[in-house]
Amino acid sequence: MEIGTPLSSSATRVLLLGSGELGKEVAIELHRLGCEVIACDRYEFAPAMQVAHRSHVFSMLDGDELRRVVELEQPHLIVPEIEAIATKTLLTLESEGYRVVPTARAADLTMNREGIRRFVAEELQIPTSPYCFVETLGQLREAAKQIGLPAVLKPIMSSSGKGQTVLRATADIAQAWDYAQEGGRSGAGRCILEGFISFDYEITVLTVSAVNGMQCCPPIGHVQRDGDYRESWQPIAMSETAWEQAQDIAKRVVASLGGWGIFGVELFVCGDEIIFSEVSPRPHDTGLVTLASLNMSEFALHARAILGIPVPPIELRIPAASVPILGNGTGVPRFVGLAEALSEPETQVRLFSKPICEGARRLAVCIAADQNLEVARERAARMAAEITVELDA
Repeated sequence: MEIGTPLSSSATRVLLLGSGELGKEVAIELHRLGCEVIACDRYEFAPAMQVAHRSHVFSMLDGDELRRVVELEQPHLIVPEIEAIATKTLLTLESEGYRVVPTARAADLTMNREGIRRFVAEELQIPTSPYCFVETLGQLREAAKQIGLPAVLKPIMSSSGKGQTVLRATADIAQAWDYAQEGGRSGAGRCILEGFISFDYEITVLTVSAVNGMQCCPPIGHVQRDGDYRESWQPIAMSETAWEQAQDIAKRVVASLGGWGIFGVELFVCGDEIIFSEVSPRPHDTGLVTLASLNMSEFALHARAILGIPVPPIELRIPAASVPILGNGTGVPRFVGLAEALSEPETQVRLFSKPICEGARRLAVCIAADQNLEVARERAARMAAEITVELDA
């Protein structure tokens, strides 16, 4: 891979489709490797736009506008950083010679929960929770009878838990359906009902596929609430049998999707049994903990891999934990208590610089490290408790 100089005729241009907090960290790592970064999102001043060379504001679901921007910028790499993208346009652009990371097929399959669930469960024959796809309230009621309750209802395309409900009784069904229709990334539509699994814990296996092979990062434990992560830590203790099985499943999924980059593979652990949950062909929110824990963060690994640069052996530097900070309401965020939160050693805060908070939105993350993992987790929780988000009109 040859890398030129940004803003010159030799520049290596990277187009980010989605410019949130994860995209911002990727943009920073691409800067360090000398790339010219163009950030795109549906709203102005998204986090990655604030560190990019240029930006464009448009809906990623608008295929015509996506093509216009690609033809204007002529990127060497197109890097999807969110799920809701006009992936059929990406498939066409890839067929015309543009390089999509990791591949347009991977972006298309993982854009909605139906594509990836059918691919993993029906083609790869990897264990998943029982599931049904539904398009109407009536179909949801029938699916609930078939799968049984409790179960989890999700729009087939959403993020950060939007539109997601745990159904515990038939009386919850109508309200859950309405919420799912409001929470989908592309508006009302098809949903998935997943049978509830009584798992011991959930993990993320960050798996990087690079020119010099494939590696799995040490397993990340995480806690989910309302469909979004509330804490992550690395490493999580698990049996050797379970970890070997988790790596095998993660590598099978990633190899089948193809391409270079980092993939966030989410798995349920039930004793020594591993059950597939989801996969993202990009950095994962629970992987923010790697900013402290690994010799190279997930963002640095992603940047290296997509540029065709060999990835060195991944090593755990120190156990670490992350706790996100959420705003709740509408307004411009302001953060109070940073000095108190950062008063302890091996701590850091990432403020995402989102221009506005609307509803419950992740706005920052606290990260703490210590040779004793429990100390790191307690420290990260204390940090988050010290920081208050105030919203200005």
